[in-house]
Amino acid sequence: MVNLKAIHIVYADWCPHCVPATVDPVKKRAEKLGVHCLLYDIDDPNALKKADELVRKHGDWCEDYLIPQVFLEFENGEVKHVFTGYSEDIELTRRGLDNLLASHMLN
Repeated sequence: MVNLKAIHIVYADWCPHCVPATVDPVKKRAEKLGVHCLLYDIDDPNALKKADELVRKHGDWCEDYLIPQVFLEFENGEVKHVFTGYSEDIELTRRGLDNLLASHMLN
């Protein structure tokens, strides 16, 4: 079995689906698991390059993609997209994230 190396989050500070609904619980889970949590704020030009690259290669890409998006990086270099927030409702995003955090991938 390949070990988890890091969790990556593409987000924006102004987005309520991202902060605090996604960023805070994922950071806590990463800390609990002892892995890095890497944050890519799409309003930071330097972080935007990496965010766009992650989403284009592994996520739900379109020109104006949805955030937050969460990716798992494994020791073997594999990156897996595991979550995109729901634009319809913050509660849907919270429930979807709760399901991810309760899954075997992050326990």
